[in-house]
Amino acid sequence: MSNFSRLTNPSATLVGALSLGVLLAWFSALPRDSALTAGEERPCPILFREVTKSTGITFRHTDGSSGRRYIVETVTGGLALFDYDNDGDIDIYFLNGAPTPGCRVDAPPRNALYRNDGDWHFTDVTETTGVGDQGFGLGVAVADYNNDGDPDIYVSNFGPNVLYQNNGDGTFSAVAAEAGVACGSTVGAGVCFLDMEGDGDLDLYCANYVRFNYEDDDQRKPLLVGGFPQYRSPKEYEPEPDVLFRNNGDGTFADVSQATGIGERAGTGMGIVCLDYDNDRDTDLAVLNDVSANFLFENDGQGKFREVGLVTGFAFNADGMALGSMGLDCGDFDNDGWLDLFQTSYSAELPVLYRNAGLGFFEDVTRATEAGIRTYPHVNWGVGFADFDNDGYRDLFLANGHLQDNVEQYSGSTAYEVRNTLLRNAGGRRFVDVSEACGDGLLPKRSSRGAGLDDLDNDGDIDVVVLNSRREPTLLRNDSETGKHWIEIQLRGTSANRDGVGAQVRVISGDVVLLDEVHSGRGYQSHFGSRLHFGLGRRDRVDRIEVRWIGGGADVFQNLPANRLVTLVEGSGQAH
Repeated sequence: MSNFSRLTNPSATLVGALSLGVLLAWFSALPRDSALTAGEERPCPILFREVTKSTGITFRHTDGSSGRRYIVETVTGGLALFDYDNDGDIDIYFLNGAPTPGCRVDAPPRNALYRNDGDWHFTDVTETTGVGDQGFGLGVAVADYNNDGDPDIYVSNFGPNVLYQNNGDGTFSAVAAEAGVACGSTVGAGVCFLDMEGDGDLDLYCANYVRFNYEDDDQRKPLLVGGFPQYRSPKEYEPEPDVLFRNNGDGTFADVSQATGIGERAGTGMGIVCLDYDNDRDTDLAVLNDVSANFLFENDGQGKFREVGLVTGFAFNADGMALGSMGLDCGDFDNDGWLDLFQTSYSAELPVLYRNAGLGFFEDVTRATEAGIRTYPHVNWGVGFADFDNDGYRDLFLANGHLQDNVEQYSGSTAYEVRNTLLRNAGGRRFVDVSEACGDGLLPKRSSRGAGLDDLDNDGDIDVVVLNSRREPTLLRNDSETGKHWIEIQLRGTSANRDGVGAQVRVISGDVVLLDEVHSGRGYQSHFGSRLHFGLGRRDRVDRIEVRWIGGGADVFQNLPANRLVTLVEGSGQAH
């Protein structure tokens, strides 16, 4: 039985059932504050309020389902949080599915862009901006690929992908075909922009899932397990190689998948993130593969890659298992100066916290840190590191929900719609599940997919947006009142790419050194966090900020006050 279907088979062995029962009993017996150290605040210092209905957002997601249970229905989709009009407020772009054969709709569903008006109100500007793609949306990333000062959008579809070039006047133009990045009829997945060779132009990595088309799938007999209809496992399809495009610097891209080594392997790509995992000042690629070994492509500094997932410990979990891998994010959870990785996974599997031990090696510390162990019964999708209470340690948000919409009929351990999960970082050593103690924000039960974490109201703490399958989204306002300090950083490259994608930033404040990196594309097929956020705890000043730009440059900025957003321009030495 594949990992993908482990909890979907009503005729699972007695041993499997007993194992699940024992694990669930163990989880329920864990003390809620088992990872809290003496003297920490009680009650939970993180407070989320669910504010969706008052925001003016009317978007509703569809997976296009008609009852025929096509696998593509299960993996849509992501969302993007970014400032499309450069007014200082983070806007929201939701991806949508499209009708599958047999699905009838009154009006074709489309992606939707909502402008942030401030004060937690958003206006639908899809029509006026021209970004309402009607393709089958899966993944999205945002970056200024042509270095003109305006963020552009790339959407990964089942079918041709879309590149929206920002015209700088509140509108976008679809330019994927002329740019050479439409990608044909593949089933897309996560996407990322990166500068793979440090030349100042952003290149584009597109993960692909499985080889699929409706016609061939209709020839298969419907899948019934124990008499219950099921979505198929990706194991029943051929994997699809990913694609890497080099930016030519003239508005076009060239497919360099084979020349760089990326195209030599095929995987069932899902969530991806680009990061400098080995601190050698170039950008590597971490790619999750569904029920298959994960990929870690190490950059040689010249834009060629070597796959090192197995030798680094990232290909499998500590038990040597390939998981139903979904979403992926990176962050330095223990403040040791190395970026760690967290991946979400399928039901009856633990998610994985890969601690970066340095020297090119990751270790699975999920059990030791209790990072998400209570999510074992559920499918996890979106994920993100963020310091929600500004204490100087990055917490974790997980979006949950099954993909088998009838799972309750044969499993008493999980459900199609469940609550999402908030894990508070307790001093870089353990994570505490505070989902039940952080306000009403995590009460809604949904089948969630992509999640984005950003400061939507510019008040210095990180809020959350979640895309829910077949439902309206969920917006969570961070109302934590910890009295702790913070700084947010926006980078502006001059020789490096303008967004500073791939740049590493170290913030030194008193006795703490915090590390983060600018990413374009992360989580479950989503984009967020282009403005870096650092919690400072009780420290009210920043002594020093060090920026290592992709391409070789470095800058130092000194003696900055806390509790503000600063823009750091490459080569200036001054914060604005």
